[in-house]
Amino acid sequence: MPRDAHNKAAEHHENAAKSHRTAAEHHGKGEHAKGREESTKAHSHSKTAHEHSEMAHGKSQSQK
Repeated sequence: MPRDAHNKAAEHHENAAKSHRTAAEHHGKGEHAKGREESTKAHSHSKTAHEHSEMAHGKSQSQK
């Protein structure tokens, strides 16, 4: 269902945003190793979010 695909994409976007914020906090405190680790997590979530967004978009288009 398109709704499930959109929800999954949103979940990954939220996880990416959380990791980005955490990375920024670590970098702001000078904890660069932890910041890089969170940046890596954020990047992974962003990639997955993009993939799920593409799938959701495709499913929405096929429902028309």
